[in-house]
Amino acid sequence: MKFVIQRVTHASVTVDEKVIGEIGKGFLVLIGVADSDTREIADKMIHKMVGLRIFDDENGKTNLSLDQVGGSLLLVSQFTLYANCKKGFRPSFIEAGAPDFANEMYEYIISECKRSVPIVETGSFGADMKVDLLNDGPFTIVLDSKDIM
Repeated sequence: MKFVIQRVTHASVTVDEKVIGEIGKGFLVLIGVADSDTREIADKMIHKMVGLRIFDDENGKTNLSLDQVGGSLLLVSQFTLYANCKKGFRPSFIEAGAPDFANEMYEYIISECKRSVPIVETGSFGADMKVDLLNDGPFTIVLDSKDIM
């Protein structure tokens, strides 16, 4: 499982020219799922993500977590995080989870995040989405389950 976490001042997702998810201060999270992922892995990834202390405190140090700043989440599925570019110039996506399984895991992640974060917005699994954001910093962190398990 991979999460690309961007600290944002605002972010939104548009499908068919309609905004379907929008947040202010918080994290825009691009989520990639592999067939080998489990709910246990998702739980650890979520725990790590919501606990990240990457917001500035009163001294300008990145020392505050999402809940300490009243931040929101915008969760967007993105199978292209599993692009394999080793051969040629056309990426292979065989390492990405099968769509039904990936969607099930994405929905699980959404429901679990809603347990601890008051505002959780989403994209639309499998849709052609346009993502708009203002990355604050810029500050981007890549969480890969291989690195935290």
